[in-house]
Amino acid sequence: MATALDFRVGMIIVFGGELYTIEDYQHRTPGNKRGFVQAKMRNLKTGRLLEHKFSSSDRIEVARVERRPAQFLYRDNDTFYFMDQETHEQFHLDESMMANQSQYLKEGDTVEMETFENEVVGCQLPTNVALKVIETVPGVKGDTATGGTKPATLETGAIVQVPLFINQNDVVKVDTRTGGYIERAKQLN
Repeated sequence: MATALDFRVGMIIVFGGELYTIEDYQHRTPGNKRGFVQAKMRNLKTGRLLEHKFSSSDRIEVARVERRPAQFLYRDNDTFYFMDQETHEQFHLDESMMANQSQYLKEGDTVEMETFENEVVGCQLPTNVALKVIETVPGVKGDTATGGTKPATLETGAIVQVPLFINQNDVVKVDTRTGGYIERAKQLN
């Protein structure tokens, strides 16, 4: 058990008999009233977002989630198929359980499979991934000094804002939590 003051982004809790992951939270103390924690949580089964106000003294059950490596195999419409790298068992997740992570996932990637009471409840991508730019406006000489950005479509279909000097076929690192450009990466083979 923990209190709402112990919340951290990514923490998985049991709330109303269902599993939720904390996506954002703020501790607030309005004037002379008691403090509270405003939390934005995502239901791991349905993918729905929920905002809830917790008293700072509320006792919250933290879910004991096991994490193991799994490999992303393929996508079939809105279903993603994975293989547990330890047992070689296959499992699937619906797109709603992937949140916004699916746009940075390509076949063969390794993720952290999350299980709760022997049931797969989600997966976590690495904090950053290297993806190839398949379409963007060509860079112009001198663009390195301006500091502007432009949209780039990556090999997974994700659209990310990149610096003006990035060109088609460049490989860029992207933060999977924010969707932001990090840096130009070395070319993939």
